[in-house]
Amino acid sequence: MNIVVRPYGKDRFCCRPDTSWEREDKDLFMPDNISGYSWAPVLFARISKAGKCIGRKFAGRYYDAVGYGALLYVEDMLDGTPESIACASCADHTSILPFPMYDRITLESGENVFAMVKDGITIYSTSEGSADMIEDAISKASATISLRTGDIIAIELAPAGRLASRGQEGTETNDTEINGSFCGNELFRFKIRM
Repeated sequence: MNIVVRPYGKDRFCCRPDTSWEREDKDLFMPDNISGYSWAPVLFARISKAGKCIGRKFAGRYYDAVGYGALLYVEDMLDGTPESIACASCADHTSILPFPMYDRITLESGENVFAMVKDGITIYSTSEGSADMIEDAISKASATISLRTGDIIAIELAPAGRLASRGQEGTETNDTEINGSFCGNELFRFKIRM
């Protein structure tokens, strides 16, 4: 299973390993050798039918459910080199893509809001996200990547920014609580433990 990612503002794709997938709200224990995580909010879809070189007008046939989540990146590895994004994307449990997912009709009204909260403060909120975004990504990704049933395609909705760092000011334990919601329902809740 691949997690195919479209970085924010780019028309290229990269893949995260399935070991990076976290869908059960388990706390994330920050390894001693890293100092922090950056993150990007994502709209994602589950691929329901295998395909390669999928035409844009047929892309809607290749996914069956959608959701919102977050991708975490190991900050220490983001040094501006070409391989840095790939290296920063491989850490275990850093693709927060919760199940169960939603029917794609939830994207049509534009009234359903995805919100991400850090330690009780909303750090991101959007009602953007559309079937068009997903279908465009499926078509463009499939030009170079074979999509298989069960793969996830994730579209970053904003540039990556700092989420949690060791020794953050204003915290007693250095732990950071993260939760996300969509359509008024909680999607995930976990702590980054340092």
